[in-house]
Amino acid sequence: MLKVRNLVKVYPGGVTALRGIDLDVPKGMFGLLGPNGAGKSTFMKILAGLLEPTGGEVTLDDVDVVVQPDAVHARLGYLPQDFGFYPHLTGAQMLTYLLKLKGVTSPKGLPQLVGELLERVNLTFAAKRKVKGYSGGMRQRLGIAQAVAGNPRLIIVDEPTAGLDPEERQRFYRLLAELADERSVLLSTHIVEDVAVLCPRFAVISKGRLKAETTPGQARARLEGKIFEGQGSNEELRAIRDQHLVTQAILVEGRNRVRIYVADGPAPTGFEPVHVTLEDAYMTLVNAPDGVLGSGSATPGSAAPGSVTDSSSIESSVTEEVVA
Repeated sequence: MLKVRNLVKVYPGGVTALRGIDLDVPKGMFGLLGPNGAGKSTFMKILAGLLEPTGGEVTLDDVDVVVQPDAVHARLGYLPQDFGFYPHLTGAQMLTYLLKLKGVTSPKGLPQLVGELLERVNLTFAAKRKVKGYSGGMRQRLGIAQAVAGNPRLIIVDEPTAGLDPEERQRFYRLLAELADERSVLLSTHIVEDVAVLCPRFAVISKGRLKAETTPGQARARLEGKIFEGQGSNEELRAIRDQHLVTQAILVEGRNRVRIYVADGPAPTGFEPVHVTLEDAYMTLVNAPDGVLGSGSATPGSAAPGSVTDSSSIESSVTEEVVA
Protein backbone atom coordinates (compact mmCIF):
# COMPACT_ATOMS: atom_id res chain seq x y z
CA MET A 1 0.00 0.00 0.00
CA LEU A 2 1.09 3.56 -0.72
CA LYS A 3 0.93 5.83 2.34
CA VAL A 4 1.35 9.60 2.26
CA ARG A 5 1.61 11.62 5.47
CA ASN A 6 1.68 15.40 5.89
CA LEU A 7 3.25 15.92 2.45
CA VAL A 8 4.35 19.49 1.74
CA LYS A 9 6.20 20.99 -1.21
CA VAL A 10 7.37 24.61 -1.21
CA TYR A 11 9.24 25.80 -4.29
CA PRO A 12 11.89 28.56 -4.20
CA GLY A 13 10.25 31.93 -3.71
CA GLY A 14 7.74 30.55 -1.22
CA VAL A 15 5.31 29.04 -3.76
CA THR A 16 3.50 26.23 -1.95
CA ALA A 17 2.42 23.45 -4.30
CA LEU A 18 1.31 20.89 -1.68
CA ARG A 19 -0.16 21.73 1.71
CA GLY A 20 -0.08 18.76 4.06
CA ILE A 21 -1.47 15.88 1.97
CA ASP A 22 -2.50 12.70 3.84
CA LEU A 23 -3.61 9.79 1.69
CA ASP A 24 -3.68 5.99 1.53
CA VAL A 25 -3.80 4.27 -1.88
CA PRO A 26 -4.89 0.60 -1.66
CA LYS A 27 -4.76 -2.09 -4.34
CA GLY A 28 -6.89 -1.36 -7.37
CA MET A 29 -7.67 1.84 -9.24
CA PHE A 30 -7.54 5.09 -7.27
CA GLY A 31 -8.25 8.49 -8.79
CA LEU A 32 -6.67 11.83 -8.01
CA LEU A 33 -8.93 14.50 -9.44
CA GLY A 34 -8.22 18.21 -9.59
CA PRO A 35 -8.03 21.22 -11.91
CA ASN A 36 -4.89 22.18 -13.80
CA GLY A 37 -2.40 23.75 -11.39
CA ALA A 38 -3.85 21.96 -8.36
CA GLY A 39 -0.54 20.28 -7.49
CA LYS A 40 -1.26 16.86 -8.99
CA SER A 41 1.88 16.65 -11.13
CA THR A 42 4.06 17.79 -8.23
CA PHE A 43 2.44 15.11 -6.09
CA MET A 44 3.06 12.44 -8.74
CA LYS A 45 6.71 13.42 -9.20
CA ILE A 46 7.32 13.11 -5.46
CA LEU A 47 5.65 9.69 -5.37
CA ALA A 48 7.85 8.58 -8.27
CA GLY A 49 11.00 9.72 -6.49
CA LEU A 50 11.71 12.43 -9.07
CA LEU A 51 11.21 15.38 -6.71
CA GLU A 52 12.06 15.82 -3.05
CA PRO A 53 9.30 17.07 -0.76
CA THR A 54 9.81 19.94 1.65
CA GLY A 55 8.25 17.92 4.44
CA GLY A 56 6.25 14.79 5.12
CA GLU A 57 6.66 11.11 4.37
CA VAL A 58 5.84 8.77 1.47
CA THR A 59 6.11 4.99 1.86
CA LEU A 60 5.38 2.12 -0.52
CA ASP A 61 5.02 -1.21 1.29
CA ASP A 62 6.74 0.45 4.30
CA VAL A 63 9.77 1.53 2.21
CA ASP A 64 10.47 5.29 2.36
CA VAL A 65 10.31 6.71 -1.18
CA VAL A 66 12.45 9.75 -0.26
CA VAL A 67 15.12 7.95 1.79
CA GLN A 68 15.38 4.82 -0.42
CA PRO A 69 14.34 5.87 -3.94
CA ASP A 70 16.36 3.09 -5.63
CA ALA A 71 14.56 0.41 -3.60
CA VAL A 72 11.20 1.88 -4.61
CA HIS A 73 11.94 2.30 -8.32
CA ALA A 74 11.93 -1.47 -8.83
CA ARG A 75 8.34 -1.58 -7.48
CA LEU A 76 7.12 1.45 -9.41
CA GLY A 77 5.81 2.09 -12.92
CA TYR A 78 5.37 5.69 -14.03
CA LEU A 79 3.70 7.25 -17.05
CA PRO A 80 4.21 11.04 -16.87
CA GLN A 81 1.94 13.58 -18.51
CA ASP A 82 4.50 14.35 -21.22
CA PHE A 83 6.36 11.23 -22.29
CA GLY A 84 9.19 11.73 -24.78
CA PHE A 85 9.92 9.19 -27.50
CA TYR A 86 12.57 9.05 -30.21
CA PRO A 87 10.42 9.37 -33.35
CA HIS A 88 12.89 7.57 -35.64
CA LEU A 89 12.79 4.36 -33.55
CA THR A 90 10.19 1.65 -34.02
CA GLY A 91 7.84 0.78 -31.18
CA ALA A 92 9.85 -2.36 -30.38
CA GLN A 93 13.16 -0.48 -30.47
CA MET A 94 11.81 2.32 -28.27
CA LEU A 95 10.44 -0.09 -25.70
CA THR A 96 13.71 -2.06 -25.66
CA TYR A 97 15.63 1.15 -25.02
CA LEU A 98 13.30 2.15 -22.18
CA LEU A 99 13.56 -1.27 -20.52
CA LYS A 100 17.35 -1.06 -20.62
CA LEU A 101 17.18 2.39 -18.98
CA LYS A 102 14.96 0.95 -16.25
CA GLY A 103 17.27 -2.01 -15.73
CA VAL A 104 14.50 -4.50 -16.49
CA THR A 105 15.73 -7.97 -17.42
CA SER A 106 14.07 -11.27 -18.28
CA PRO A 107 15.31 -14.87 -18.27
CA LYS A 108 13.63 -15.21 -21.66
CA GLY A 109 15.61 -12.27 -23.03
CA LEU A 110 14.52 -8.70 -23.80
CA PRO A 111 13.20 -9.35 -27.34
CA GLN A 112 10.64 -11.83 -26.04
CA LEU A 113 9.71 -9.59 -23.11
CA VAL A 114 9.23 -6.65 -25.46
CA GLY A 115 6.98 -8.78 -27.65
CA GLU A 116 4.89 -9.86 -24.67
CA LEU A 117 4.52 -6.28 -23.42
CA LEU A 118 3.49 -5.00 -26.84
CA GLU A 119 0.93 -7.79 -27.11
CA ARG A 120 -0.45 -6.89 -23.69
CA VAL A 121 -1.11 -3.30 -24.76
CA ASN A 122 -2.37 -4.36 -28.22
CA LEU A 123 0.56 -2.91 -30.18
CA THR A 124 1.98 -6.06 -31.77
CA PHE A 125 0.71 -4.93 -35.17
CA ALA A 126 2.75 -1.70 -34.85
CA ALA A 127 5.95 -3.16 -33.34
CA LYS A 128 8.00 -2.38 -36.46
CA ARG A 129 6.33 0.94 -37.19
CA LYS A 130 8.27 4.12 -36.34
CA VAL A 131 6.93 5.90 -33.28
CA LYS A 132 6.47 9.13 -35.26
CA GLY A 133 3.60 7.35 -37.04
CA TYR A 134 1.80 6.40 -33.81
CA SER A 135 -1.47 8.02 -32.81
CA GLY A 136 -1.80 9.67 -29.40
CA GLY A 137 -3.49 6.60 -27.95
CA MET A 138 -0.82 4.28 -29.34
CA ARG A 139 1.89 6.42 -27.73
CA GLN A 140 0.08 6.23 -24.40
CA ARG A 141 -0.17 2.44 -24.67
CA LEU A 142 3.55 2.25 -25.46
CA GLY A 143 4.15 4.34 -22.34
CA ILE A 144 2.04 1.94 -20.29
CA ALA A 145 4.04 -1.00 -21.69
CA GLN A 146 7.24 0.40 -20.17
CA ALA A 147 5.44 1.33 -16.95
CA VAL A 148 4.18 -2.22 -16.35
CA ALA A 149 7.57 -3.81 -17.15
CA GLY A 150 9.06 -5.52 -14.11
CA ASN A 151 5.62 -6.20 -12.62
CA PRO A 152 5.53 -3.11 -10.35
CA ARG A 153 3.41 -2.94 -7.20
CA LEU A 154 2.31 0.61 -8.03
CA ILE A 155 1.66 2.28 -11.39
CA ILE A 156 1.29 6.07 -11.54
CA VAL A 157 -0.35 7.61 -14.60
CA ASP A 158 -0.53 11.38 -14.98
CA GLU A 159 -3.29 12.81 -17.24
CA PRO A 160 -3.22 9.70 -19.49
CA THR A 161 -6.36 10.39 -21.55
CA ALA A 162 -5.80 14.08 -22.35
CA GLY A 163 -6.02 14.59 -26.10
CA LEU A 164 -7.31 11.09 -26.90
CA ASP A 165 -10.34 10.62 -29.13
CA PRO A 166 -13.36 8.76 -27.63
CA GLU A 167 -12.44 5.39 -29.16
CA GLU A 168 -8.82 5.55 -27.95
CA ARG A 169 -9.99 6.70 -24.53
CA GLN A 170 -12.28 3.68 -24.14
CA ARG A 171 -9.46 1.35 -25.21
CA PHE A 172 -7.15 2.96 -22.66
CA TYR A 173 -9.80 2.67 -19.93
CA ARG A 174 -9.98 -1.10 -20.45
CA LEU A 175 -6.20 -1.43 -20.34
CA LEU A 176 -5.92 0.49 -17.07
CA ALA A 177 -8.77 -1.50 -15.51
CA GLU A 178 -7.02 -4.77 -16.37
CA LEU A 179 -3.75 -3.57 -14.84
CA ALA A 180 -5.53 -2.56 -11.61
CA ASP A 181 -6.62 -6.15 -10.99
CA GLU A 182 -3.10 -7.03 -9.89
CA ARG A 183 -1.70 -3.86 -8.28
CA SER A 184 -2.37 -0.28 -7.22
CA VAL A 185 -2.91 2.16 -10.07
CA LEU A 186 -2.96 5.86 -9.20
CA LEU A 187 -4.70 7.88 -11.90
CA SER A 188 -4.17 11.64 -11.87
CA THR A 189 -6.57 13.59 -14.07
CA HIS A 190 -8.69 16.72 -14.44
CA ILE A 191 -11.24 14.80 -16.53
CA VAL A 192 -14.19 13.76 -14.36
CA GLU A 193 -15.23 11.02 -16.78
CA ASP A 194 -11.92 9.20 -16.17
CA VAL A 195 -12.74 8.82 -12.49
CA ALA A 196 -16.43 8.05 -13.05
CA VAL A 197 -15.53 5.17 -15.39
CA LEU A 198 -12.52 3.68 -13.62
CA CYS A 199 -12.21 4.52 -9.94
CA PRO A 200 -14.13 2.99 -7.01
CA ARG A 201 -12.39 5.56 -4.78
CA PHE A 202 -10.85 8.93 -5.50
CA ALA A 203 -9.46 12.04 -3.86
CA VAL A 204 -9.92 15.67 -4.87
CA ILE A 205 -6.99 18.07 -4.66
CA SER A 206 -7.25 21.82 -5.21
CA LYS A 207 -4.65 24.54 -4.63
CA GLY A 208 -2.38 21.98 -3.03
CA ARG A 209 -4.94 20.86 -0.45
CA LEU A 210 -6.73 17.55 -0.15
CA LYS A 211 -10.39 18.53 -0.33
CA ALA A 212 -11.96 15.06 -0.09
CA GLU A 213 -11.38 11.32 -0.22
CA THR A 214 -14.54 9.46 -1.15
CA THR A 215 -16.35 7.23 -3.66
CA PRO A 216 -18.31 8.44 -6.69
CA GLY A 217 -21.56 7.24 -5.09
CA GLN A 218 -20.90 8.91 -1.75
CA ALA A 219 -19.82 12.15 -3.43
CA ARG A 220 -23.10 12.31 -5.34
CA ALA A 221 -25.25 11.24 -2.38
CA ARG A 222 -23.98 14.08 -0.19
CA LEU A 223 -25.43 16.60 -2.66
CA GLU A 224 -28.80 14.92 -3.11
CA GLY A 225 -31.54 17.55 -3.13
CA LYS A 226 -29.04 20.40 -3.43
CA ILE A 227 -28.43 20.50 -7.19
CA PHE A 228 -30.94 22.43 -9.32
CA GLU A 229 -31.21 23.14 -13.02
CA GLY A 230 -32.80 25.99 -14.93
CA GLN A 231 -32.39 28.31 -17.90
CA GLY A 232 -31.51 31.96 -18.23
CA SER A 233 -30.03 34.73 -20.34
CA ASN A 234 -26.40 35.81 -20.05
CA GLU A 235 -27.45 38.63 -17.74
CA GLU A 236 -29.43 36.23 -15.55
CA LEU A 237 -26.47 33.84 -15.49
CA ARG A 238 -24.20 36.59 -14.17
CA ALA A 239 -26.70 37.29 -11.38
CA ILE A 240 -26.95 33.59 -10.56
CA ARG A 241 -23.15 33.29 -10.33
CA ASP A 242 -23.11 36.10 -7.79
CA GLN A 243 -25.49 34.20 -5.51
CA HIS A 244 -24.86 30.50 -6.11
CA LEU A 245 -22.10 28.04 -6.98
CA VAL A 246 -22.58 27.07 -10.65
CA THR A 247 -21.54 23.49 -11.38
CA GLN A 248 -22.32 23.61 -15.10
CA ALA A 249 -23.46 26.17 -17.68
CA ILE A 250 -23.99 25.15 -21.31
CA LEU A 251 -25.78 26.73 -24.25
CA VAL A 252 -28.97 25.02 -25.50
CA GLU A 253 -30.75 26.72 -28.40
CA GLY A 254 -29.06 30.02 -27.55
CA ARG A 255 -30.00 30.02 -23.87
CA ASN A 256 -27.94 29.01 -20.88
CA ARG A 257 -28.86 25.75 -19.19
CA VAL A 258 -27.44 26.12 -15.71
CA ARG A 259 -26.88 23.70 -12.83
CA ILE A 260 -26.32 25.20 -9.39
CA TYR A 261 -25.58 24.08 -5.84
CA VAL A 262 -28.01 25.40 -3.22
CA ALA A 263 -26.88 24.57 0.31
CA ASP A 264 -29.88 26.01 2.14
CA GLY A 265 -33.07 27.80 1.35
CA PRO A 266 -35.12 27.89 -1.85
CA ALA A 267 -33.67 27.69 -5.34
CA PRO A 268 -34.18 30.59 -7.79
CA THR A 269 -37.49 30.78 -9.60
CA GLY A 270 -37.63 28.35 -12.52
CA PHE A 271 -34.96 25.99 -11.13
CA GLU A 272 -35.91 22.38 -10.42
CA PRO A 273 -34.05 19.64 -8.48
CA VAL A 274 -32.15 17.21 -10.71
CA HIS A 275 -30.14 14.00 -10.45
CA VAL A 276 -26.64 14.69 -9.10
CA THR A 277 -23.70 13.88 -11.40
CA LEU A 278 -20.09 13.31 -10.39
CA GLU A 279 -19.20 16.55 -12.17
CA ASP A 280 -21.61 18.40 -9.85
CA ALA A 281 -19.89 16.82 -6.86
CA TYR A 282 -16.42 17.59 -8.19
CA MET A 283 -17.15 21.23 -9.02
CA THR A 284 -18.73 21.74 -5.61
CA LEU A 285 -15.80 20.15 -3.77
CA VAL A 286 -13.24 22.21 -5.69
CA ASN A 287 -15.03 25.55 -5.39
CA ALA A 288 -16.85 25.44 -2.06
CA PRO A 289 -14.98 26.89 0.95
CA ASP A 290 -13.42 24.33 3.30
CA GLY A 291 -15.93 22.96 5.76
CA VAL A 292 -19.04 23.92 3.76
CA LEU A 293 -19.74 20.33 2.67
CA GLY A 294 -18.80 18.65 5.93
CA SER A 295 -15.74 17.93 8.01
CA GLY A 296 -13.62 14.94 8.83
CA SER A 297 -10.36 13.73 10.25
CA ALA A 298 -7.22 14.42 8.27
CA THR A 299 -5.86 10.98 9.14
CA PRO A 300 -6.46 8.40 6.39
CA GLY A 301 -8.53 5.48 7.55
CA SER A 302 -10.14 7.35 10.41
CA ALA A 303 -12.18 9.82 8.39
CA ALA A 304 -15.81 9.09 7.67
CA PRO A 305 -16.40 7.90 4.11
CA GLY A 306 -16.90 10.85 1.81
CA SER A 307 -15.67 13.36 4.36
CA VAL A 308 -13.95 16.58 3.40
CA THR A 309 -10.44 17.03 4.70
CA ASP A 310 -9.02 20.44 5.58
CA SER A 311 -5.24 20.20 5.54
CA SER A 312 -4.40 23.87 6.13
CA SER A 313 -3.53 23.43 9.80
CA ILE A 314 -1.26 20.46 9.00
CA GLU A 315 0.65 22.34 6.33
CA SER A 316 1.09 25.69 8.04
CA SER A 317 3.73 24.69 10.58
CA VAL A 318 5.96 23.15 7.91
CA THR A 319 5.65 25.93 5.33
CA GLU A 320 6.16 28.69 7.89
CA GLU A 321 9.43 27.07 8.92
CA VAL A 322 10.62 26.69 5.31
CA VAL A 323 9.60 30.10 4.01
CA ALA A 324 10.98 31.85 7.06
